[in-house]
Amino acid sequence: MSYLAKFRVWRGDAESGDLKDYEVEVNEGEVVLDVIHRLQATQTPDLAVRWNCKAGKCGSCSAEINGMPKLMCMCRMNTFEEGETVTVTPMRTFPVIKDLVTDVSFNYQKAREIPAFSPPADLKPGEYRMQQVDVERSQEFRKCIECFLCQDTCHVIRDHEENKESFSGPRFLMRIAELDMHPLDSADRQKAAQEEHGLGFCNITKCCTEVCPEHIKITDNALIPMKERVADRKYDPIVWLGNKIRRRDA
Repeated sequence: MSYLAKFRVWRGDAESGDLKDYEVEVNEGEVVLDVIHRLQATQTPDLAVRWNCKAGKCGSCSAEINGMPKLMCMCRMNTFEEGETVTVTPMRTFPVIKDLVTDVSFNYQKAREIPAFSPPADLKPGEYRMQQVDVERSQEFRKCIECFLCQDTCHVIRDHEENKESFSGPRFLMRIAELDMHPLDSADRQKAAQEEHGLGFCNITKCCTEVCPEHIKITDNALIPMKERVADRKYDPIVWLGNKIRRRDA
C-alpha cells in the first residue's frame, strides 16, 4: 500500500539555503533514504545526498530527521503518521557542502591526532598475549561505523564551534578509552585524553549514546571509566603519593 507523504528537505550550500516542501510517494517497508532517492529520480535530480551500503553499516547517510540525528537508511517510514511532515536536514555540527552533504573532515583530523596502538618495545608481532576478558572489554567499541552521529549530537561542539580545536568528541574519546583498556598499549592515554583531547569538556549527558545506531554504550562503558581513571590519577592521594615516590626513585 502506498501513500503521498509530505517531506521538507533542506536545500542549499555553504552560502545559503532553505527548507523546500515536497509530496512524494511512499511504499510499504521503505525507509527515509528510499524516499530521498525517489525525490532525486522524480522531482529534484540535483539533490545531493551521501550514501553507500543502505544497510546501516557504512555510516554514510547520516542526517537529522525531525531534528534527531539518524541514519536515513535505518529510519523506517512506518514510524511516522501518514499525514505527518518529515523534515530532513544535514548534520548541524558540520559545515554544509550541498543539501544533505556535510564536510566531516573535522573527524578525520581528530582521528589523525590520536597515536596508534603502542605495544611494548620488547614485544615482536606474534608475541602479543592477552586474556579473553581484556578482549571483551573493548570489543564493543569496535562496532563503531563512524557515522559521526555522536559527534553531531554532542552539544560541546554542536553549540560551541570554538571548542572544536580542543575537543575531539565522543567517537575519538571512545577510541582513546579503547586503547587505554588494552593491556599491551604503553602510551599515556589518560594524560592525552585530558590535556589534548578535552575529556573534561564532556559532562556525560549521554546524548551520544542515545543516537548511536550500533547501540554502543559510549558514555557508560568508555567516557565515564576514562573520566574515573583520570580523576583517580589526578586527585587520589594514594595514587599521587605513589607517583611521587616512583619519580623520586627514577
